[in-house]
Amino acid sequence: MTLKGRDFLTLKDYSQEEILYLIDLAAYFKKKKQKGELTDELRGRNVALIFEKTSTRTRCSFETAAHDLGMFTTYLDPSGSQIGKKESIADTAKVLSRIYDGIEYRGFGQEIVECLAENADVPVWNGLTNEYHPTQILADMMTIREHLGSIKGKTLAYMGDARYNMGNSLMIGCSKLGLNFRAVAPEKYFPAEELVSECRKWAEESGGSILLTSDVTEGTKNADVICTDVWVSMGEPDEIWEERINDLTPYRVTMDVMKNAAKGAIFLHCLPSFHDLGTDIGRKIEKKYGISEMEVTDEVFKKYEASVFDEAENRMHTIKAVMAATLKDWEI
Repeated sequence: MTLKGRDFLTLKDYSQEEILYLIDLAAYFKKKKQKGELTDELRGRNVALIFEKTSTRTRCSFETAAHDLGMFTTYLDPSGSQIGKKESIADTAKVLSRIYDGIEYRGFGQEIVECLAENADVPVWNGLTNEYHPTQILADMMTIREHLGSIKGKTLAYMGDARYNMGNSLMIGCSKLGLNFRAVAPEKYFPAEELVSECRKWAEESGGSILLTSDVTEGTKNADVICTDVWVSMGEPDEIWEERINDLTPYRVTMDVMKNAAKGAIFLHCLPSFHDLGTDIGRKIEKKYGISEMEVTDEVFKKYEASVFDEAENRMHTIKAVMAATLKDWEI
């Protein structure tokens, strides 16, 4: 299979076979790294990393993955790029294409990364937009396979705000790969109906299913994977914390939720997580609203952290697979 020259903007653009190939390639790279074997076959290549939204895991994953492949990186933080300010997105893409072999973008609207891809002559990779987070889903699916033995036929329940990048992308990934996806949330936090309709078609082809429910017991019953994310995303105003806490506290992942799931179920979280008072935000929320845990209880997080931190590590391996596959043909 060849993906050389392709952009990686959303899993909507990739078939089941292509997604599974990327996961297989990530597993190949992971084994190589564990054995200490080099995979630096892209020596001399250079990639630009545009971060309008900062991140620990995404930046570390892209930089380490690129270095393991033999490539050099240039990190452009929110103050280090004139994209959309003094220089248009289209012109930025054309300039960077003359200098770099690939471009990563992590930031706001999907239209920005789409514009970069439209105007660049090199592969463009989506590190996160408001709408989609495809590299995270590859890591999630890889982790599911590692812990549960397979992907197809499993049931994943996503709890919380399912309207944005994580809810959207998990629903796409599940529908493409034959999982049963459940969005467990208040109705106003369901994914957009247009995307739900698209995913139902893919699910019908793959043997998966889509369920949107506000009933926690129904949504998590016998689920193989319980997944959640922070209630307020980067870039959203602080004023909405109170609304999210009021609306989503009933959808916190608790031990009762995990007991309602299937035997041997795993817990996933893309991180960072507000499960205790170990963060500035967590302490501010506790002081203002009187709660010490948000989207997941500390008890659940600590009991199931093995899968969460495997998931975090797998970001690097799957990102390596995406960059490698779109820059060179690989035999595994």
